[in-house]
Amino acid sequence: MQRRRLRTLAAVVSTAALSVAASTAVAATTEAAPTTAAAQSAAQPAAIGNNWFAAAPYLMPLDNDPPDPGQVMDATGLKAFQLAFILAPNGGGCSPTWDGTSPVASDTAVAGVISQIRAKGGDVSASVGGYAGTKLGQACGTPEATAAAYQQVVDKYGLKALDFDLEEPEYENSAAVHNEIGAARILQQKNPGIYISVTTAGTADGTGWFGKQMLNEAKSQGFVPDNFSIMPFDGGFSGAAAQTSALTNFNTVLQSTFGWDSATAYAHEGISQMNGRSDSGEYFYQSDFQAVLDYATSHHMARFTNWSVNRDRQCTPPDNNGKTSGTCSSVPQSPWDFTKFLVKFAGATPPTSPTPTPPPTSPGQCTAPAYSPTAVYVGGNEVSYNGHTWKAKWWTQGEAPSTGGSGVWQDEGPC
Repeated sequence: MQRRRLRTLAAVVSTAALSVAASTAVAATTEAAPTTAAAQSAAQPAAIGNNWFAAAPYLMPLDNDPPDPGQVMDATGLKAFQLAFILAPNGGGCSPTWDGTSPVASDTAVAGVISQIRAKGGDVSASVGGYAGTKLGQACGTPEATAAAYQQVVDKYGLKALDFDLEEPEYENSAAVHNEIGAARILQQKNPGIYISVTTAGTADGTGWFGKQMLNEAKSQGFVPDNFSIMPFDGGFSGAAAQTSALTNFNTVLQSTFGWDSATAYAHEGISQMNGRSDSGEYFYQSDFQAVLDYATSHHMARFTNWSVNRDRQCTPPDNNGKTSGTCSSVPQSPWDFTKFLVKFAGATPPTSPTPTPPPTSPGQCTAPAYSPTAVYVGGNEVSYNGHTWKAKWWTQGEAPSTGGSGVWQDEGPC
């Protein structure tokens, strides 16, 4: 099953934006020593708790029309981002790059983004792997060589956190998984206190055969990260209930693999969601995020994140004509609605927006009567809900229109 990280190549950061980022960049190595006190302050990692790394959403800083991270922080109270993705060079080799094209060694653009975030009291984690491109675990011959490549990233940016995003096809390659898990173990030993998450595919059973093999590899190497997270989307999931069921099953997998009790397993378990419309046409609304957040907090889970900040804004039209985008969610929303759930998981209260955001649709656009949770509907009845017209397929009461649930409602599109 595919877990694509949607990329809009036409939406790569503009040259002007990169120039601004470069002018503020300060690398965390001797390659680019800060020249001013302000630059040095911006380059230093902020003193934030691991609760923020556990709630850091994914952000592509060089692609998918990246939002201004400072504006996101001001609007939501967020303090950490998960920058994606560190890969092997597209032309081959065992050196770290951003997206396979921008060498970390000579980077100034991402360094500028990091400096901006740190200047506002935040910090970042780097995510290695993802769905597309060649991973360093595939390109480097040993765990030691793989770890050395990642250590360059840690040293360059002064990182306190890393995410190992092990997906298709890499996690189907046992040698590559051995290298990645071995590298994570070495980095954990070499960088005391570093926060490490391991993210992999989710299935109704928690995770699939390859995910379980990855867990067995971690066990055989004696490696335990801060969390193992699954991605319960793009696999036939429908809303929060399917996701929480997968999390319950994944908890059982962790127990059986590592010999943990349920509480210990939850303390090492995380979730990475996809906000809005998934690659395979599943829908996850704000109400789904709230339900999963309630599950995660009540079970004292270790991580709650999503793909991605780039997508946490409304499309035009809101449903994006039934397509999935890398730059917006394809569901009605206000800017950064989904990010605010992550802020709550970190233990903070998102600020109230000083300017109310207009509703997705203006009054009068929907001609069908508004949905009522107390009304009885029969096949053929039409209602308006969240800016869309919905038609009941059979008798229903108390089930809000959505593409999930029992399937009683047919989405007839925006009003």
